[in-house]
Amino acid sequence: MNKKNLELLGLSDGATAEEIKEAYEKLRAKYLEERFKDGEEGNNAAKMLSRLDVAYQELTNELNESATENDGGASFTRVEELLKAGDVQEAQRVLDSFNERTAYWHYLQSVVFYRKNWMNESKKQLEIAMQLEPDNEKYREKYRILQENMKSSAAKENEGGAQDNGYRTRYDSQNMDGYPGQDQMGRGFCENCVDCCSTYLCLSCFCDSCCR
Repeated sequence: MNKKNLELLGLSDGATAEEIKEAYEKLRAKYLEERFKDGEEGNNAAKMLSRLDVAYQELTNELNESATENDGGASFTRVEELLKAGDVQEAQRVLDSFNERTAYWHYLQSVVFYRKNWMNESKKQLEIAMQLEPDNEKYREKYRILQENMKSSAAKENEGGAQDNGYRTRYDSQNMDGYPGQDQMGRGFCENCVDCCSTYLCLSCFCDSCCR
């Protein structure tokens, strides 16, 4: 938190919302009385009232932002758990509940879209994440892998025709960053199941596209 604002209220770093409010109200009451005094003392009290109001508002905003970030961290963990469990719809619902959409929010949204096999949408979300955090190597690496997968899928479809439609890789329900069995971009479902699932994937993609 802003040290100057804390010092103005006579507080140190780590002060709670209750401590900040109590110090603010105490000092405000003091300067409200002194502002009616003659001369420089009254003028200084009036100036201090303005400074106190600004300091209190800024500190309160900082505390609120910190609380929002902490809540967001817990929600992000929830989204990761849902993706690990394969519950894409609930993961999307939690993401939709966010008021502030950070770079990591867009990264997780890209994972959800990838799980739905919405490659272009996944790519766009990663691009937004990289714009918000241009120095994030993780996002850049995932973006590179996604592009490679999209190119590989397109090449396979062109070469093999309809029977290769199931080749397109997706985030596997058991594969997220840090979880066992992780492969590039979360790829990890059984390649031997592709032919059996190709028809289902086509229908699933069709249904998903209608719900966008």
